[in-house]
Order: sequence, then structure tokens, then C-alpha cells
Amino acid sequence: MLQPKRTKYRKMQKGRRRGTESRAVELAFGDYGLKTLERAWLSARALEAARIALTRHIKRGGRVWIRVFPDKPISKKPAETRMGKGKGSPEAWVAVIRPGRILFEMEGVDSATAREALRLAAHKLPVRTAVVEREVRAVGA
Repeated sequence: MLQPKRTKYRKMQKGRRRGTESRAVELAFGDYGLKTLERAWLSARALEAARIALTRHIKRGGRVWIRVFPDKPISKKPAETRMGKGKGSPEAWVAVIRPGRILFEMEGVDSATAREALRLAAHKLPVRTAVVEREVRAVGA
């Protein structure tokens, strides 16, 4: 699963997920992509499950890019622990997702296969998504 090799600090504050995404909002590498329509914390486990579903369907054909990285540690206190005694230890890594972010991109497969693979990957994620496709420019336009 994805997680940083090292970080400056072990724990991080929650933060706010307001606004829409400004980075990674258009296809940069592939011909097809999976774009988010909601905001959420996307865990490394969910991201890995979606990646596996995606690559299994295309049967190692084509290329896949993951455009997000889970670099935010989420801490949790043990069950049946009294209040106080500080913040819990880091449990999982998440990526902060805002509407408009491209999560996955792919190329080298036909349209039907790409759409089905992205649909299967979307079922593994906790957010609503849309499949986006690169527009083909007319020659001489």
C-alpha cells in the first residue's frame, strides 16, 4: 500500500476540505480518467483496492497512472480508552480529495475496456466519480 517513506512530523491536524480542486483536474498522461465529484479522505486501502480492480480488468494491457498519494496520517485512540492522555497513534494514511480531482488515468486500451475498468475501480471508492475522456482534436482546427 502507498504511504510516505518518512515524514517531518508523525501526526497531523484534521484540516478542512472546503473548495474545489485546482491541481490534477485535467488528463495529463492517459486517454481515460476517473474524476471525483465529492470531497473525502481516500484511504490507502481503498486506493489500492481500486488499482487492483482496474489492472485486473485490463489484464496488464495499457498503462495506469495514480494521480493521488495518501500522505496524511490519521490517528486513532485504542478502544475503551478514557478521555485525555493525548492524541492517539497514527493508524492509516489518507489522501485529501476535493471535487474535480483526477484519481486514475489510463491509456493503451480501447474505450469499452477502459470505461468498464474505471467503473469497477469506482465501486471500490467511497466517493461518486465520473469517467472522463480526452477529446480528439480535428486535424487543421
